Amino acid sequence: MIGKFYKYQALGNDMIVIDPATFGTILKPESIKHLCQRHFGIGADGICFGPLVDNDTPPHTMRFFNPDGSEAEKSGNGLRVFARYLWDLGYVSRASFQIRMNDEIIKVKVLDDIGRRMAISMGHLSFKSQDIQLMGESREVVGEVLTIEEEQWRITAVSVGNPHCIIFSDDLTQIHQLGPCIESAPQFLQRTNVQVVRVLDEHSIQIAIWERGAGHTLASGTSATATAGAAIRHGFCRSPVSVKMEGGTAEVTIDETWQATLIGEVSAVYQGIVSSDLL
Repeated sequence: MIGKFYKYQALGNDMIVIDPATFGTILKPESIKHLCQRHFGIGADGICFGPLVDNDTPPHTMRFFNPDGSEAEKSGNGLRVFARYLWDLGYVSRASFQIRMNDEIIKVKVLDDIGRRMAISMGHLSFKSQDIQLMGESREVVGEVLTIEEEQWRITAVSVGNPHCIIFSDDLTQIHQLGPCIESAPQFLQRTNVQVVRVLDEHSIQIAIWERGAGHTLASGTSATATAGAAIRHGFCRSPVSVKMEGGTAEVTIDETWQATLIGEVSAVYQGIVSSDLL
């Protein structure tokens, strides 16, 4: 046997938590793919890895891996899942604490007695092309025309620590066409997450999500944050914004300096032991 794992879900975005303290092997891209594979592995939209053993005092550090084996700069739902794991396992005892991810300190606040509902500080939103790593001169990417293989799409791009490309449309089913096409478009130097957004009213939107390295997913914390920011930037919405996703609804607040907070639920699913056969 390799070691323990814990399974959580945040609005249908399911994650595996692997704690180096109870897991007996190094995570490599191929082993990450096996663990996340739904027919031959445990099945997940990603892996939260931590607390890292070289930093066992608060703030606890995590890394997040996509199911294709790549490492993500940030994951809003992954942060919430990892925060719930820290709460469940007794790594933290106070309702307010911090997590470190990629040298960023994220504030966490537990909003109920069991850790099911949490608020996460998501940092500063940026529409600047250099932060999104989008080709071309330095500019804010708001309502810009993107051309891919002679098709044109009007996009708004946002960085929440990772890149997002947003298209406003009433037809959310377009995500299945646009997601894989735009994710790997050469204009995005590090690929991008993709969202199609329908504005419902001044405080609510509905979105469909294609995650970089994961594909179509039911929910995403950074996607919820980025799309809420884009809706506010265009004047379609005002903070707070309820973001309705296939897996459920999250609430995003954005202040006048474009600092964002994400509120949503996370639930424990099960725990188990990984067999050596798998890896």
